[in-house]
Amino acid sequence: MTEQTPSIAERIKPMQARLKVLLRSAWERLKIWLRVAWRWLRLAADKTWIVLKRMPIATYSFARALADARYARLLTDLYVDGVSSLPSSARPAAARAAPLPQPAAKLSEAPPDSALVLLGLLQQQGRFVDFLQEDITSYSDREIGAAARVVHQGCHKVLTDYVDIAPVRTEAEGSRVTLARGFDPSAVRPIGNVVGEPPFTGSLVHRGWRADEVRLPKVTGSRDVSILAPAEVEL
Repeated sequence: MTEQTPSIAERIKPMQARLKVLLRSAWERLKIWLRVAWRWLRLAADKTWIVLKRMPIATYSFARALADARYARLLTDLYVDGVSSLPSSARPAAARAAPLPQPAAKLSEAPPDSALVLLGLLQQQGRFVDFLQEDITSYSDREIGAAARVVHQGCHKVLTDYVDIAPVRTEAEGSRVTLARGFDPSAVRPIGNVVGEPPFTGSLVHRGWRADEVRLPKVTGSRDVSILAPAEVEL
């Protein structure tokens, strides 16, 4: 009795399954690269717009300097000889009245106990430390993605239970915002081509995060908070 030969459809089934896995992995990587490329394109567009906004004043200065010798001498004094050679009436306000030096900020040490307690909670609920300490170079993207989902769920639960997090800016990312004079540099960080003094107008790239309330559990004085996860011994 002769053995029945597998059909062509049955023989290509393993190849189809492997092809699906490869295509899914390639698609996930493509989505990551597309997100990165989109962010870089947005930053490049913002910088290009900043340069284009300076074109009218640059064109005006060039044309007037060719037609007006006095204006050309003023530009020469400003950019070649220095602001100090300009007459007092033509000097910018910033050159006439220099701001008073601000006192140096005092640095203080942040106690590590709260940070260690929070890190211990992230390890307990999401195996956060285990994930970061693991060498993932030998794992596939699919295996890393499955592990990251578990870590994300546990860490998200910790933040939901113990910390109230809200965006620093309420506007949608990509919208145009204006930073007025005296804005808080610890809450908003201008990036890109930062020239001159505020107000600054630009595109909101990231809304930022702030902790409105922290409710970390209290610990006894005898507990060693540097132990993020106790060693486990199976008996």
